[in-house]
Amino acid sequence: MAAPQNRWSALLDILTRDGRIEVEAAAEALHVSAATIRRDLDELARQQMVTRTHGGAVINTIAYDLPLRYRAARNAPEKERIASAAAGLVRAGAVVGLNGGTTTTAVARALAIRPELSTEGSGPSLTVVTNALNIANELVVRRHVKLVVTGGVARPASYELTGPLGTEMLAQITLDHVFIGVDAIDVRHGATAQDEGEAGINWALARRAEQVIVVADSTKLGRRAFARICPVEDVHVLVTDKAAGPELTEPFAAAGVEIVRA
Repeated sequence: MAAPQNRWSALLDILTRDGRIEVEAAAEALHVSAATIRRDLDELARQQMVTRTHGGAVINTIAYDLPLRYRAARNAPEKERIASAAAGLVRAGAVVGLNGGTTTTAVARALAIRPELSTEGSGPSLTVVTNALNIANELVVRRHVKLVVTGGVARPASYELTGPLGTEMLAQITLDHVFIGVDAIDVRHGATAQDEGEAGINWALARRAEQVIVVADSTKLGRRAFARICPVEDVHVLVTDKAAGPELTEPFAAAGVEIVRA
């Protein structure tokens, strides 16, 4: 794990899970020297992601909602497979909504390169509506994609636009499919996010769609986060990875959600 960004992501994963970390334990877990871990924790403290303690660090409140650049490496192969399976649900001519997040960003990339959607005609073969600035940045150069970006106030942690400027705009359109990335999802609490502003705009996307598709790796199933996006009754399809065993997926299937394992 030579790249600093990979170590930082791993350290933040441990801190998010445990709330604190010790230098020696982290060095052993990541197979690097204690001096390297100290430098990494000092850098994360400089970025206000953690608070240094004697012999380690504790997580800052803001770090529970990790910036997108730190979340991108988590479960990357699983997310790529989920994205490919999710993109396969879309046909040419569809109007698709995408919220922000690492998995939906992967879905956007998968949609962009699908041969049957990349027509050489004069008009777009796919319409994408998103509140995520990074997704918009990637799709704006795709000539076969008609790109619509919601208004709103940008959140640096996720690149998502939130607030009434976006929700009011979404009230004027309809979507065939919406792909919702979540921080957690379970049958009782539904699809949830850490930030209430993101949950609000994501709910606005979901209620304008004929089909709501949640894309979530197995680590997010059976869990809940702070703010609800939508109840599980509003979710039509859950695309997850093969590590999601029956104990995780059967409650969703019993609630009427179609399960796709990638």
